[in-house]
Amino acid sequence: MYFLHVNLLAVLTAAVIQWVLGWLWYGMLFKKDWTALVVKDSATASSPAGVMALIFVANLILSFALVKIVVLTGWTTFGRGSLVGAICGLGFVAPPLFAQHISESRPFKLFGINALYWMIAMYFSGGILAIWQ
Repeated sequence: MYFLHVNLLAVLTAAVIQWVLGWLWYGMLFKKDWTALVVKDSATASSPAGVMALIFVANLILSFALVKIVVLTGWTTFGRGSLVGAICGLGFVAPPLFAQHISESRPFKLFGINALYWMIAMYFSGGILAIWQ
């Protein structure tokens, strides 16, 4: 099950982990805080199933890119793969997310909720992808 020298089952598993973690993070752990901090325009409301499907596609793309970086390092342990995920999260996710939050005048607490989710998701995804590349 390889495509472009990538184990697609590993990519799928990492994407599912991100997706489930997102459901727990935003749907249970921080639902009240996140909902209060995000102003939703009822005119742009869409179907929850469609949103969840698009989020999963985004998780697949991120997992595919992350496994390519993990493979380039040659690291095959959970700890080292997690390190790659954490570095990618700190370097490629947190800065643009921070820039978006400050340019949109969003509360810092919202940045914290969003950034911490991505750091944890990328940490675990990197570890999974390293041991199962």
